[in-house]
Amino acid sequence: MRVDFTGKTVVITGASSGIGSEFARAFAAKGCRLIMVARREDRMRELAGELGVPCEILTADLSREEECNKVIETIAGQGAFALINCAGFGLLGATVEHSIEEELGMIDLNIRAVHILTRRFLDLRRESGSGAILNVASCAGLLPAGPYLNTYYATKAYVASFTQGLAEELADMKSGIYVGALCPGPVYTEFTKVARGKEWASALTPEKVVSYAVKKMEKGKKLIVPGAGVRFGLFGTRFLSRHRTARIIGFGQRSRVEE
Repeated sequence: MRVDFTGKTVVITGASSGIGSEFARAFAAKGCRLIMVARREDRMRELAGELGVPCEILTADLSREEECNKVIETIAGQGAFALINCAGFGLLGATVEHSIEEELGMIDLNIRAVHILTRRFLDLRRESGSGAILNVASCAGLLPAGPYLNTYYATKAYVASFTQGLAEELADMKSGIYVGALCPGPVYTEFTKVARGKEWASALTPEKVVSYAVKKMEKGKKLIVPGAGVRFGLFGTRFLSRHRTARIIGFGQRSRVEE
């Protein structure tokens, strides 16, 4: 399945920074009209001023179901071809050291918002028999567990599983709608700052992640894992028990927790 984004309308959540803003730049380069969604309006307006394509800015807190629904209601009838779900965050540290409110907020944004937006956008596109949805998961979602980034790993496992299952269902239905999961490893974004931890010694840039992702989306790739090192690491876990893999991951994550 080939996907052509040229000149189409693309909705991007989490568009104010990191991978989301880089997707905005990548699709602007293809002459797309953009609908950018995030909480920080000032950053989106600054970005829109750089892109040179029509941009609509929607300020929303997607951890709230009613605001997810409002976004869909706003874009309905605008002919949006693609949805890129980038919004999300993580929290480093032992689970018991986080407030339950923070964790539930993460679940609401990383899982509920992705599910709601995916389903409702799919409803908008099914009659047309075309369209595209990319959900940004993480290589964390392809691993058994992530001590010291525990709830985040669990949310991304949901996104990866849900997205891959949906992609297969739509392929069986010959829907004509592309659905893919982007599962990067560490990326130089604001993620670590928000997660209250130390940056990885080596990570991919958002530019490399997005460039790779767009090329794979255009080819219809359903599971996208940027970075040869990350793909090699995931392959290596096949030879370890789930327990051993989780222990190794936990050791690495614990070293990044700020004192």
